Amino acid sequence: MSGGTTSVLTLRLAGPLQSWGASSRFARRTTERAPTKSGVLGLLAAAQGRDRGSDIADLAALTFAVRLDQPGTRVRDYQTAQHGDTGKPMPVSERFYLSDAVFVAAVEGDEVLIDALYAAVRSPAYLPFLGRRSCPPSRPIDLGVHRGGLWRALAAEPWQASTWVQRRRAREDRVELEVIADLPAGDGPGDAVRDQPISFDPRHRRYGLRSLHSRAVAVVNPLSAPRRAFVPPKHDPMRLLED
Repeated sequence: MSGGTTSVLTLRLAGPLQSWGASSRFARRTTERAPTKSGVLGLLAAAQGRDRGSDIADLAALTFAVRLDQPGTRVRDYQTAQHGDTGKPMPVSERFYLSDAVFVAAVEGDEVLIDALYAAVRSPAYLPFLGRRSCPPSRPIDLGVHRGGLWRALAAEPWQASTWVQRRRAREDRVELEVIADLPAGDGPGDAVRDQPISFDPRHRRYGLRSLHSRAVAVVNPLSAPRRAFVPPKHDPMRLLED
């Protein structure tokens, strides 16, 4: 049942490691530089307790965006394994992660669905993870529900970067943060990534292409330091002649 109006759910995605793959293979598991739509919608579906074979058309229809509050650093790891039956060694696989990153993801859609998703992330059926099961969040992911549109919500949500990052930019009262978002239909060419989920069924996972674009939003730096006005020292060149 539709509520007739839209709302926006914002999520804080922060952790020691994250990994958001859009085109990985067994021996090389890459990560995008920001959370993918398929990864975040998978997190929401799991929070609701949906079966992997369930219909996800309502989630796929949500408008998605992610704000890069703290981009983090890309790191590389490798893993070895052996066949469970034969004991033969398997090929060494490379795994890539984002270290010490913080993002604010947002989904916009019917307010009834958004409210249900908000309740689910506050009391999830399955614990959330940041792209892979080995990447748990370091903080609660739920931020809140907003009315008034996706971009207004992303501009209103406080900066979620670590304290040391905010202090490094203490000279800036406001900081500009990149946002990567769904490109509205008819808004011209954009970048494309294959992370539009069609089915999470492990027997036949399917993803479509998604057009996206990026722009910046400005948010307040809560740790900005007021700039001190320069006061020139007093100088009287005639004072040396008074003695």
